[in-house]
This record gives sequence, structure tokens and C-alpha cells, in this order.
Amino acid sequence: METQNNTKTTVFVAPEIVCDGCAGSIKNALGGMTGVSNVDVDVAEKKVKVEYAETVSPEKIVEALDRAGFSVA
Repeated sequence: METQNNTKTTVFVAPEIVCDGCAGSIKNALGGMTGVSNVDVDVAEKKVKVEYAETVSPEKIVEALDRAGFSVA
């Protein structure tokens, strides 16, 4: 049986991340998106690592971050 891995990973930098509360807000905003399989937030580095299906565009992730109050640098 052949398996395909159609998951992409992108790291976004969001300068407004300052605390674990920010990380929770981001995880809630992105975790509910269809096609997003994992969200990891590094508060110290102000980075958001997102694993998502190739059907999800990075622009949609950026829009969701923006709606949650975190602009992407």
C-alpha cells in the first residue's frame, strides 16, 4: 500500500507573542481550522510552527493569525 504525506510545515514569526496566553489564543485560532493538524508556539522566539494539509494556503493561516490579533512579520 502506498501512502502519501500531503502535509506541509511552515514557521511564521509573530512579534506580538509575549506570553503563554498569546500562545493559547493562537492555538485556539489555528487549531480550529480545517486542514491544520498541529500548532506549536514558541513564545521566546515569537514563532508559530503550523503543520497543515496542502489544501490549506499559508495566506489563510496568516489571515487567521491576523484576526486573532497577531500580525506576521
